[in-house]
Amino acid sequence: MAKFIDDSKKFIREVRAEMSKVTWPSWLELKGSTILVIIVSVFFAVYIGAVDVLLSLIRNLWV
Repeated sequence: MAKFIDDSKKFIREVRAEMSKVTWPSWLELKGSTILVIIVSVFFAVYIGAVDVLLSLIRNLWV
């Protein structure tokens, strides 16, 4: 049990050390990235939906 506690403490220390090296985005960068992800997601959803409808119409014409 003592080894588990020592390993856990070591893990927490290492996580803290690595997290202090992280360069976090600014609030503006975060908002911009979030908006970009939403726009790209909506674009691809509309595109895939349109292709699906088009292929369904083509299939229904041949059947």
